[in-house]
Parts: sequence; structure tokens; C-alpha cells
Amino acid sequence: MRIALFTEVFLPKVDGVVTRVTRTLEQLGELGHEVLVFAPGEPPDSFGQHRVVRTHSWSFPWYPEVMVGTPTPRIAREMHDFEPDIVHAVNPVWLASYGVISARRRNLPLLASFHTDVPSYTTRLGIGWLRAPSQAWITWSHNQAEVNLCTSDQMVRRAREVGIREVDLWPKAVDTVGYHPSRATREMRERLTGGHPDAPLILYVGRLSREKDLDQLLEPLRRLSGYGARLALVGSGPGRAELERTFAGTPTVFTGYLAGEELAAAYASADVFAFPSTTETLGLVALESMASGVPVVGADAGGIPFVIDEGRTGHLITPGDADAWTERLGQLLSDEELRARMGAAARADAEQHSWRAATESLVESYGRAIERHQDRPPVPRILRAKHPGFTE
Repeated sequence: MRIALFTEVFLPKVDGVVTRVTRTLEQLGELGHEVLVFAPGEPPDSFGQHRVVRTHSWSFPWYPEVMVGTPTPRIAREMHDFEPDIVHAVNPVWLASYGVISARRRNLPLLASFHTDVPSYTTRLGIGWLRAPSQAWITWSHNQAEVNLCTSDQMVRRAREVGIREVDLWPKAVDTVGYHPSRATREMRERLTGGHPDAPLILYVGRLSREKDLDQLLEPLRRLSGYGARLALVGSGPGRAELERTFAGTPTVFTGYLAGEELAAAYASADVFAFPSTTETLGLVALESMASGVPVVGADAGGIPFVIDEGRTGHLITPGDADAWTERLGQLLSDEELRARMGAAARADAEQHSWRAATESLVESYGRAIERHQDRPPVPRILRAKHPGFTE
């Protein structure tokens, strides 16, 4: 199968969506499929056996790390030469929404996947006036697709609530080879604790930005620091400077981005993973922590309950409940037997969710989109019309 994939984010950016896309590309290649990737920013020219087309892009004013891709004539030429069997729009907002339009103009089957609740982010970023128009645009884009996939049951319900049709589940997956309890090292623990490797260690991995609700960890950390607990924040983002000011005077280490073996060691070297974000559609970092044998305490919101089995692989906390955060984190930090039992259960749960199984499910969804496309009504004239400069 020949797949044209339009994504809003790609390497060298590192986040859950990029991880999902890159691991899927690896598996699609192993299954014998060919993908042409359209991506913004400064992506590599290829990923594995798949070619990557760099598109014109600019930095999003409210979130400088996000590069917004825009259409160029090259996209039309590449689509013409590649002759895809199906188009996959990953989180259509900007560039991927142009992928939606390109698929409809060319009368190609279309699958769209829903990874980030962008309208919710607009409120957190102080641009709430964009919430309604962005939601309308995203819903319209998704409803051009024959199949829409979400990465958690909670987000399937969310998508349906906002009027997105033909919604199904793209199963969760995690790398259980790269992320493993055996990756823990004394050296990494010393780094994460600021030179106090025997201290109880709470870990967070991900973007440092306002929508991740990391300030909710401040009061629990203050209370637990009396018992020697320390916090490591792995990653970076537009909120790093503000968070450094917020956590000043607390036993918190900011490591910046880690990747590869260093990131795997960071996960496995922690005692507990804290994930207070309320805007996740899945929370891949929580799965990576579980694969590393580290239990997760996360917000009972968004897609996180799809990952955590309350009381078995971790705990779910009502957002904003500092007492509950302190109690659950404290229990896991102080009770080695409980921590080991939950960590083993978390690892066992993660082992059930391979990237191969998730990608095989995606390929089945591609087939379903192609079948449905055969019964789709003709493309509206306004979408078939040639846009100046973008001959299709």
C-alpha cells in the first residue's frame, strides 16, 4: 500500500505524536508498505525507507516550538508522482488539513487521526477566542475522512461529542524493548536527584508548558520534601523558565531533553512517575514509564485513565487535589513492596501493547477507509477547483 502521510509535527521535535508516527512508520515499512511523509520544520530527508518532504513552515507565535506547515506547489507535484492509495492526516489543523483537502480534490480515500485536543489548548495558552473556530475547523476536517482514529476510549467519546463521525480506536502501544526496568543506572539516578541518589525520586517526562499542569506538583513536593523526596523534570518547552521560577527553592532538577538510552535510563531509575496533565489524548510517556517498571500517578482526566489501572498499575487523582497527590505519591515513595508490586503490574500491562499489533490495526483501518470511499458521493466542485499556485 502507498500511503501519503501529512503530519503537523515530526522529527527533530520529540513528543508523543512524533513517537507514534515514527514507530508506526517503522512497522509499516516492515509490513511492506511505502509512506511519503509531508512534515513542517526541519525534518530529515527520510525516515527508514520512507521519504520525507519538508514543507514551508513558520513558528507559532504562542508556542515557538510548534512549526506550522503551509502548502506549496511541491506538495501537488509529489502527490502526483507518488500516486498514493490512501492519505493519512495526522491531527489535521494546518498542514494535515491541507492533506485532507488534497485527498478530497484527488478523490482519494482518507483516514484522519486525532492526537491532540487543540481547542482545549487554546484556553490554556490564553487565546480562548480561537477555541470555537478551531473546533469547527477540526471537526470539518475530520468529517471529510472515511475513518477517524483516536488513541484512547476517552478521546473516542470526546471526538463524538464535538460532532466527529466514523470514529474508532487506534490501540495504544509502547516500546517494551527500549524501555525496560533493566535500563536503570546509579549514574542516571544521581543526575536526576542532583547528587542524592538514595533520596525518593519523582519523575516527569514531556513538554514543559502551561497545559501540562506541572504547577500542581509544587505543593505535594513541598510536603514530601520533608521526607527527602526529589523531583526531576525531563524535557523542555515554552514554560521552562516560568517553571524554574515556580520551583525555585525546591529539590527539583531540570534536565532538558533526553533521548535514546539516556531517556530509557531516566524512566527506569525513578521510583514513581507523576503526570498531572489534564489535556492528554493518551499519555504515551505514562506507557513508557510503565514499560520501565515504574508506577504512574496521573490526573483522572483526558486519555490518562485509558493507560492507568487504578490501584494496580498506578493511581488516578482528581485534578487540583493536592492532598490526594501528596498521599498517593507518598505511599509509593515510602512503601517499597507496594512500589515493586505496582511496577511489575505496570510492566506486565505494557507488554500486551506492541507497536506491531497497533500498526496492523491501523492497516485494517486503511482498508476500511478504502472500502468506504467506493461508496462516497462525488467530491464537491469547490474542492475540485484548482487553487491558484496549487495545481492538482
